[in-house]
Amino acid sequence: MGTGRLSIDLSAIVANWQALASLARTPAAPVVKADAYGLGVGPVARALAAAGARQFFVAYAEEGFALRRALGPGPEIFVLSGHMAGDARLVAECGLTPVVNSVDQLMRHLESVPGQPFGLQLDTGMNRLGMEWNEWAAVAEIALSQNPVLLMSHLACADEPDHPMNAYQLDLFRQMTDGLNVPRSLSATGGILLGPDYHFDLVRPGIGLYGGLPFEHARPVATLDLPVIQVRDLQAGEVAGYGNAWQAQRPSRLATVSAGYADGLLRSLSHKVTLWHGDTPCPAVGRVSMDLIIVDVTDLPEDPEHLSILGPHQTIDQLADAAGTIGYEVLTSLGTRYARSHRE
Repeated sequence: MGTGRLSIDLSAIVANWQALASLARTPAAPVVKADAYGLGVGPVARALAAAGARQFFVAYAEEGFALRRALGPGPEIFVLSGHMAGDARLVAECGLTPVVNSVDQLMRHLESVPGQPFGLQLDTGMNRLGMEWNEWAAVAEIALSQNPVLLMSHLACADEPDHPMNAYQLDLFRQMTDGLNVPRSLSATGGILLGPDYHFDLVRPGIGLYGGLPFEHARPVATLDLPVIQVRDLQAGEVAGYGNAWQAQRPSRLATVSAGYADGLLRSLSHKVTLWHGDTPCPAVGRVSMDLIIVDVTDLPEDPEHLSILGPHQTIDQLADAAGTIGYEVLTSLGTRYARSHRE
């Protein structure tokens, strides 16, 4: 097999969801946008639904369509981009619940699909999505008369527990929503970990489901093994890879594995990433190219058939640190060429 093997542990995703829901002591609606953070929305969502999840979040109505096909009728599907122009048919036919972000979206929703459930997002300081204080004050009476099913906002700095922005946003969210008889939601994974003041009526775990920080106790979810295409010997002084970027300082044995930046293994990993053969680390050498990575396997007793880049010795966040990015980008960048398997 010429492609890498990406294995996704569905039982670990379910266990992470259950752990975060237990911390919050409130319903936990999994965030499965971006194809469940790159791991396959159908298998992931079905496993979570089988475990009891009844509400889900996606980014766009088109993702909601794919999720509804995977889950069938029943679970509630919230759309974080709200009600965009042209969404009315999908919203109605798929039974989606847009989280409207502006006065324009609110009017579009009420006019195009009257009676269809909707939520509202309020901006409490992130300045990305949602109605600001003045907008909300202007339309709150109209909006509330139409019985929204959720009022939500989003924390900008929840992965930094001591950041003053967290308390500021919490206070503003309370000022904007206290006394209203509508379920509320403020927290994704980071907010869940901030404690019960941030939990309200519904939480929205995302990256923590998939084994990423800031949920330090998450079970690892993804393993990625890369097949070795060729192994060769170099003498001291010989070079390898594009630009002669690496030179052997000793007689060396190099393995070329099948994956590169076309598969989500970012070029910024060049000279910085380690692969593993069992418990033995094997440093990558030279530049990451589109389809290939060269690895120094001199210290192995035998030539490997494959090397691991995600697994027991390297998490998505450790790989992200090496690339100078975050675990979210590592997961969502994983390419379509891997042979994927989902195990219960």
